Amino acid sequence: MTPQRVTLITLGVADLAAARAFYERLGWKEHGESQPGVAFYQMQGAALALFGAADLAADQGRPDAKLGTGAITLAQNFATEAEVDAAFAAALAAGGTPLKAPEKVFWGGYSGYWADPDGHVWEVAMNPFWPLAEDGSLTLP
Repeated sequence: MTPQRVTLITLGVADLAAARAFYERLGWKEHGESQPGVAFYQMQGAALALFGAADLAADQGRPDAKLGTGAITLAQNFATEAEVDAAFAAALAAGGTPLKAPEKVFWGGYSGYWADPDGHVWEVAMNPFWPLAEDGSLTLP
């Protein structure tokens, strides 16, 4: 068993059709194996799922839970500041909400934040101390 891994990230959404449409506008391609109540997106070595928030709470065994957002950040790292700016602009053009425009940050990199229509927070960043592989994947140095 490999304990330090994440293979699937599931985001609870208020309106699955609207969330699907947002991620499509963002340029994400839904996997052909998605089902009516869930949307899957293949990532590098993992997958992202969109699942109705009420259905997700029920699946977790706590049907009356009010699932929150914004307590975690999903991040995409890029090789250049220009790529960060382009990703931030694409998210806003797709309907994302700007939280913090990309800027040089205290730790020596460049980053900004936006939220999807359900309030899930995404960071777009360039970290000069974390070189990316040609396919965009990250292995900590």
